[in-house]
Amino acid sequence: MHLRRLVVISNRVAIPDAGKAAAGGLAVALHAAFQAYQGLWFGWSGKVSAHPAVHPKIIDKGQVQYAVMDLTSLDRQEYYNGFANRALWPIMHYRIGLSEFSRADYAGYLRVNRSFASALAHLIQPDDLVWVHDYHLIPLASELRAIGITNPIGYFHHIPWPAPEVFGALPGSTELLRVIPDYDLVGVQTERDADNLRRSLVQELGAAHRRVDLLDVGSRRVRIKNIPIGIDVNGFQQAAQRSDSTRLLKQTIAGLGSRKLIIGVDRLDYSKGIPERMEAFERFLVSHPDQRGRVTYLQIAPTSRSEVPEYATLSRDVNETLGRINGSLGEPGWVPIHYVTSTYSRAVLARLYRLARVGLVTPMRDGMNLVAKEYVAAQDPRDPGVLILSKFAGAAEELTDALIVNPNDKVEVAEAIQHALHMSREERDARWQAMLKILWNSDVSRWAAAFIKDLAASKATRARSRMMLAKKDSADR
Repeated sequence: MHLRRLVVISNRVAIPDAGKAAAGGLAVALHAAFQAYQGLWFGWSGKVSAHPAVHPKIIDKGQVQYAVMDLTSLDRQEYYNGFANRALWPIMHYRIGLSEFSRADYAGYLRVNRSFASALAHLIQPDDLVWVHDYHLIPLASELRAIGITNPIGYFHHIPWPAPEVFGALPGSTELLRVIPDYDLVGVQTERDADNLRRSLVQELGAAHRRVDLLDVGSRRVRIKNIPIGIDVNGFQQAAQRSDSTRLLKQTIAGLGSRKLIIGVDRLDYSKGIPERMEAFERFLVSHPDQRGRVTYLQIAPTSRSEVPEYATLSRDVNETLGRINGSLGEPGWVPIHYVTSTYSRAVLARLYRLARVGLVTPMRDGMNLVAKEYVAAQDPRDPGVLILSKFAGAAEELTDALIVNPNDKVEVAEAIQHALHMSREERDARWQAMLKILWNSDVSRWAAAFIKDLAASKATRARSRMMLAKKDSADR
């Protein structure tokens, strides 16, 4: 039987390594999507070369082909470090003051999207479904349409989509909105994100609602839908149940003794609120001095985007906050906060989550935050821990049985820590069971299947809308 192909495009491509499981996030999600499809995964190789690539390198891995292209150092600087991560990323996370716009960077962003589209067009077959991922590639559908690609094209936005007045502060924001209707389906993490994007299209482009999630924008029609991403619940549960064989896990267990563990796991980014979280833990220890020596906070924060100046500044701020708290509150034989920047496998993280009485997930703004879901999935059914979750994480729309907090309020977060550490077994179990049920109902396989089903259906919708709009234009004339 002929299998319809799925063509995935993302900034980076996760080519599977023999014997190693995907680390998590997008890689796990898209490998799940490919289970039911033959596929092609296209994107940046992560490498920099002296000359622009014209044709991608093709790597065959069974049912899936991987097509990767190198970037030049100028491409990486303008497209990736520049516009994507110094202009778009902060705006999307409501950090207008950190957004640095450059016309040269924006031109580089458009140039790379155009070159990706040119290389990809030769690989797309007439019956393919095309699925584009994340903010690096917003203009890609427009570039593909311009060179004649008529396939259904979907886009999933993994980070927040801000309110119109925030997104509108970015120079070039209207140009980016104009390319959105070249997608048939746009998926976002929360209903708040969907509403923000719809309102931007209505206010800036005069879009008209065909129904709540379907908008006409001139002669084009786009569906904008809340499709929250899930995790591999079963895989995480299995990883969490394995024996403590690694050196890190053995040392952590030995070092804890009878102390309770609080854990935070984040990429080092200003959107994650790591210094603010450390200060909330400090407030907890100051307000509850009897807890000193009885609890340890482990913060894992792998570094990234080191070439972007704001991240170097953040690293200094975190280390200064860490040093001050440990220096003022630490005691012989006990350090309040353990901070590591190493990257750990999914299996190791799952076991650490299971050890922790409290999962502290308090981003200042996040599209979803899969750590929150991973923490819940990893818990021991006989003695589950408690999730403390920022109300500004997308996961808060689903995991309402977490302790929901405002990450800007250090007193509120401190009191949530106190509540979590002393919560009864019955309450912990009830909250955990309710959240686990939600995880199972929207795991990563169901997320991928739901998006692809809607995208496949969009081909007929696009044909009907073109016919209706053509009739309307004829009648108007």
